[in-house]
Amino acid sequence: MRPLLWYCTLISSSFALWPYPKHFEHGSSILWLSTDVQLVHSTRAASAEPFRWLWTSVQEIIRSSQHGPSSTNGRVPSETLLQSAFDRMKQNVMNRSFVPQKFYPRGAQFEPVTDNVKRYIERLVIEEDPQYNLASNERHLQSEAYTIEISEDGDALIKIASPSGGLHALETFAQLFFAHSSTSDGSYTPYAPLSIKDSPVFEHRGLNLDISRNWISPTDVMRTIEAMAANKLNRLHIHASDAQSWPLEIPSLPNLAMKGAYSQAQIWRTEDLEAVQLHGTYHGVQVFTEIDLPGHTTSIGNAYPSLVTAKDVPWPEYALEPPAGQLRLNSSEVPPFIQTLLDDLLSRTSRHSSLFHLGGDELNMNAYRLDPTVNSSSHRTLQPLVQAFIDHVISIATAYSLTVIMWEEMVLDWNLTLPENVIIQTWRGSDDDALGTILKKGYKTIFGSNAHWYLDCGHGYFVDPEPSNPDSSIKPPYLDYCNPYKNWRHMYAYDPVADVPQSRIHQVVGGEVHLWGELTDSVSLDGMLWPRVAAAAEVMWSAPAKKPDESVTRRLADMRERLVMRGIRAGVVQMEWCLRHQRGCRL
Repeated sequence: MRPLLWYCTLISSSFALWPYPKHFEHGSSILWLSTDVQLVHSTRAASAEPFRWLWTSVQEIIRSSQHGPSSTNGRVPSETLLQSAFDRMKQNVMNRSFVPQKFYPRGAQFEPVTDNVKRYIERLVIEEDPQYNLASNERHLQSEAYTIEISEDGDALIKIASPSGGLHALETFAQLFFAHSSTSDGSYTPYAPLSIKDSPVFEHRGLNLDISRNWISPTDVMRTIEAMAANKLNRLHIHASDAQSWPLEIPSLPNLAMKGAYSQAQIWRTEDLEAVQLHGTYHGVQVFTEIDLPGHTTSIGNAYPSLVTAKDVPWPEYALEPPAGQLRLNSSEVPPFIQTLLDDLLSRTSRHSSLFHLGGDELNMNAYRLDPTVNSSSHRTLQPLVQAFIDHVISIATAYSLTVIMWEEMVLDWNLTLPENVIIQTWRGSDDDALGTILKKGYKTIFGSNAHWYLDCGHGYFVDPEPSNPDSSIKPPYLDYCNPYKNWRHMYAYDPVADVPQSRIHQVVGGEVHLWGELTDSVSLDGMLWPRVAAAAEVMWSAPAKKPDESVTRRLADMRERLVMRGIRAGVVQMEWCLRHQRGCRL
């Protein structure tokens, strides 16, 4: 390969890649992607290991000669995953690339001339070898690492240690190409020759999506998974139940969704959840569910009223949101219900995921004054009952070989004794104190502060003022509790591990950005998520503590255009005049 160049007049206004890779060098030659480009996938010792599987729950290759190519057992052959990703890449490059005219002054010549002899990428070689050291000796990140080498003559080579890296590499590969304004000329990259070496900073890079407060359909979630994959996010945390509705079908408890969902048309059937998880597998996104327990469970009472306390009472004293109601903590009926519920759900979801989130947040102690099995709101009385409840849930999840995640309150507020492999998810305030305290206790953590990464903040309350209450707290300017709005620059500047000592950094498995659903539904979903989730994605993939300068703005604006071309109704990153006039909108 010829020496790589850092400067190119044709592309000086826009660097395409998001999240930005660890190492990226490029030149200034034009290459076109052949419409007949072929995938050549080679694996080390393939003849000795005829079946090579990606199990998304642990993102590792599992070797077995006992399984066929069926994906119903949660495993998908490496060849199938990579071929599917290659086909998507071709579709995105050929039919969903964009003409980057808004990144250049009006009248500027930014496209290659097409009357010269073109050089094409005719084939893309992917070499898969588990022995490749592609992530600076960080073994837990090896599976997602990759390299891309493209010569000036069009030789294209990707190296990966597992299919996960291949999925990310093919997303990066697609971002290298732009559409030409002459539609018959196809798509080109102006970056040849180029070299990319890339791997993530954090293992868990997720989105927490609430599907229970307003209707979010499986189709909406599949579209979201596709956008997540484009931004190298790899965990989708589905907040699947709450006080307001229970949208998940549980065949062994049919009344749960029949009576707990808003309507029969607003139920996720078992085949819907299966399809969403499998869609995640094919896009490198592990999809796992949260059943929030023991609080946020009023909707269970619609079908099983004897299991819930403080239901149908005025909510402000007994819940943070309407309607009030929580599972009883000392009832003999609750444990078998939980066993039946989780045996049904986890026996299905564990085929595609290694994770289960049990919730554990915002437990209202006042509600247990109304619980005839407790008759107390004392923390001293409730704490051992909460411990026993959580122990039971963990034991069920462990029986399905699942790693349990729970919200920070179970450690910080209830001081529970938990297995060392439990992951604690922090969310309140700046996260600094929560992270530090939990790390000192030895737990692994997931970050995602409501002060930085809550996408619903700044949209106002969903609660109306009570006309008969002159002292109502709902008054102008009607701000919600976590205002202001978290714009993409604010989210990008978040450094969740700024105060974490190096000796504890290995306990931070990653982060999640959150979209709670009080004021979001299928219609507004895309704009609530994108491009802000993309800003968080680069923090988790590339590195935190980077400033959102103009180069970042332009790269994110590039990603936004690509998302729009893929059918994602993403919000605007920057005014077009500023994109056309580089350095014209600085202050």
